[in-house]
Amino acid sequence: MAGTNGPAAVDDADAAAPAVILVDPQLGENIGMVARAMLNCGLTDLRLVRPRDGWPNPKALSASSGAVAVIEGARLFETTEEAIADLNRVYATTARTRDMTKAILTPRGAAADMRALVAAGGRPGLIYGKESKGLNNDDVALADAIIQVPLNPAFSSLNLAQAVLVTGYEWYQSAADAPQAQLALPKATRPASNEELVGLFEHLEDELDACGFLRVKEKRPTMVRNLRNIFHRAALTEQEVRTLRGVVAGLTRHRPR
Repeated sequence: MAGTNGPAAVDDADAAAPAVILVDPQLGENIGMVARAMLNCGLTDLRLVRPRDGWPNPKALSASSGAVAVIEGARLFETTEEAIADLNRVYATTARTRDMTKAILTPRGAAADMRALVAAGGRPGLIYGKESKGLNNDDVALADAIIQVPLNPAFSSLNLAQAVLVTGYEWYQSAADAPQAQLALPKATRPASNEELVGLFEHLEDELDACGFLRVKEKRPTMVRNLRNIFHRAALTEQEVRTLRGVVAGLTRHRPR
């Protein structure tokens, strides 16, 4: 539908809207179509992790159909961890089942979840994988939950812009639905950021390496993912992360090295 694009589209964007993280996107044209889908839904925070054809990319701009502000504001990252460091809750979009324990939400369920997070002062993000293969397991493991779109099981794959549009549309539509339940947080704390969570994970994993718990090299990646998934499901606050790091430090303080 043409004829409704203009500068006001950016003014109507939601500052609390989820960030969109594209991991290893392959074609500039697809990034441009994602930018268009984002602005359709009031999303402007585009983050690119290792785009194959480099950035900036003139093909992305021409394919964006006027979503210039999204393209020009896009930020570049070397790793997914860096791209989500300031976010409090992230959702991995994937059509494939994964061998890990995570909540699986529809786009509508995720939108309601994100609205509740924003009401509590947090910032969400949506992670999308490369066009050909989607997200790898390590990137999915970084997420707090998985989004799957309920479609024809015999033909459920979406292209990148379609996936962004479906999830973005549900976010945009959910604005009219105030959260029925909110997490009551003390004023002195807030939802933990991913940077803080990764700090906890690395602290715990260092100590588990030191005591030999993760000594079996072949099993270590799976064990680490399982541990991280436990904490992701807990939706920790910043204060709880500090408490857990204190617990780890206290348990290991007098252990001989």
